[in-house]
Amino acid sequence: MSSSPPSKKIRVADLSSTMSSSEKKPKVVVVGAAGGIGQPLAMLLKLSPLVGDLGVVDVVGTEGIAADLSHLKPGAVLGHPPTKDPPEPLRDADILVVLAGRAQRPGESRDDLFKFNARIITSIAKQAAELCPRAMVCIVSNPVNSLVPVFSEVFKSRGCYDQRRIFGINTLDCVRSRTFVAERKGLDVEEVTVHSVGGHSGPTILPLLSQTKPATSFTEKEVEELTFKIQDAANVVINLKAGKGSSTLSIACATYYFVSQLIEAMTGSEDVVVTAYVRSDVIPELSYLATPLLLGPNGAEKNLGLGELSEYERKKLTEVVVPELKANIQKAVEFCEAELGTKKD
Repeated sequence: MSSSPPSKKIRVADLSSTMSSSEKKPKVVVVGAAGGIGQPLAMLLKLSPLVGDLGVVDVVGTEGIAADLSHLKPGAVLGHPPTKDPPEPLRDADILVVLAGRAQRPGESRDDLFKFNARIITSIAKQAAELCPRAMVCIVSNPVNSLVPVFSEVFKSRGCYDQRRIFGINTLDCVRSRTFVAERKGLDVEEVTVHSVGGHSGPTILPLLSQTKPATSFTEKEVEELTFKIQDAANVVINLKAGKGSSTLSIACATYYFVSQLIEAMTGSEDVVVTAYVRSDVIPELSYLATPLLLGPNGAEKNLGLGELSEYERKKLTEVVVPELKANIQKAVEFCEAELGTKKD
């Protein structure tokens, strides 16, 4: 069973063998492709043997980016001039990766960031509902905990909502978790799996160290130190870049991992497990939660839940993650009620 983050089984070279040359490869569109995450992600996707047509979309226009990428290898790269109209590259996308919006700044909370990015996500969701309503949607824009519900409510209002197809991408939390565990324990990172559940902001990030594969023992001090290091990793990068960027390269790489696994599942591979932030009833009081998911041709086929938690993990979940996520989701609900006239379901 492959899991998030990817192991040796799902490197690009191996994945290419799962798809015959006669199969139609999915069209992937990156929204926010001109940014610090979008450009390296678009390059990785262009080089992937799994991806068919590639669309690059951004408010500034993307004709130059499309031309640049087109020199790497044959195959369509669809750009567009600057426009307020729905960008044509969105049409009939199989996978939509949403990176648009402003990045988090030093000292800025994700709640503050929400006020700016929610309207951008609303606009993109309306365009997607018109041009690619059946796309698998991968939301990377922050704050993920609140923007996934906003995107979902727009799709509900347009009659094209399918909760199996909308994902908040927290793969980087899993990548960081396995990297830091491998470093701490002297393990081969390619053999380590750690699922990060909850959400995708500092206090809501909960790495399930008790479920690390291969089975690994940690002292209480190690659990506390590793958990904090994983939760605070984004802030470390933002501060070290002195306000001139965030974790652009690692986010691009982690998003590429997720998209690759999604394509693997869409094209017939079985037992593909990822972790993502999705509509959920795992915890009754939370309508969205990041947990391991079994993927299939139609998206999230089965929510695998939280599994058996340690006492530390249960305490963190109950006392920190749940209250914080409830507030994040409520912020989205209030925005949607004001902007879309929706009611909480």
